Amino acid sequence: MLQMKPNCWSEHGELEAVMICPPAKVDIPTLKVAEDVQWSAPVQQQKAMNNFLELQNAFLDAGVEVLDYSKELSEEDQLLSKQLLNRFFVRDLACVFGNTILPGDPTIFMREPEYVQAHGVLQSWFGSSFIPPAKVGIHALENGDVLVLNQNAVFINAGLRTSMESVEILKQHIFQAGFSEVAVISVPRRGDTLHLDMNCNVANEDLIIAMEFMRHFPVRVMTEQGDRYEMVPTFLQRHGFEVYWLTEYNSVPDINYFNIDPETILLSKQAHKQMLKKHPKLARKKYIEIDVTELEKAGGGIRCMTLPLRRK
Repeated sequence: MLQMKPNCWSEHGELEAVMICPPAKVDIPTLKVAEDVQWSAPVQQQKAMNNFLELQNAFLDAGVEVLDYSKELSEEDQLLSKQLLNRFFVRDLACVFGNTILPGDPTIFMREPEYVQAHGVLQSWFGSSFIPPAKVGIHALENGDVLVLNQNAVFINAGLRTSMESVEILKQHIFQAGFSEVAVISVPRRGDTLHLDMNCNVANEDLIIAMEFMRHFPVRVMTEQGDRYEMVPTFLQRHGFEVYWLTEYNSVPDINYFNIDPETILLSKQAHKQMLKKHPKLARKKYIEIDVTELEKAGGGIRCMTLPLRRK
């Protein structure tokens, strides 16, 4: 068991520990194969591994403790894990809510083995701080659909990969973890809007970047006392967030960035950094650009590749 305890009450606090996983040890040789496994293009494993090492080194250079769950697997499980194409998308597998880790549940069968393997490792690392899937009882919940806004509120998308039924179950555990509100949206169910973090992301303690269409969507705000509805801007502003609405964007590199600390954003070299810097609250941020081009062919970005375990 690790000596650390999980601790995450936001998406922007100073990162102390993160879980990541390298890509599979196989190439995706042709466009036909890539399309069949729902990737956008062929992938060379060595290039993908170089992308991963650049991501890992960015965290190490920032003084962050980096944990690779695949290293904790048995020899037999490692043989399987090295062939799982999407295993580096660790964000989906679980989420830290305060001092509690709650598991995700995969929507597609192809990803089930990595969830089972990672959950076993999280259980061994964190003991009772990790609530196992059998005790949560969810069906279809990928944590790319989850944003921990602050100590009061969690924002979840019930969409293509996360069911409303799972959100209804999960909310009780989130309340028990110390949060008072769970707001649910349902964004368009398309590949380019697959998860919530492909549509919006926290960029500062008081700023969220979001696709412009989201201003027209309602959210269902759930509390232990009951439910009500608000529009997205009203909900976010009530929790202290200004929204920087984007009219033009490439959703994976531009929105799926990652906050290392309140002053530093880790983002793809393909991101339109100057567009982000147009906002006065982002102009003086430190931007660390890394090349994850090969890994982005899987349809996700840097945030998808990270599971924060501790933030100050």
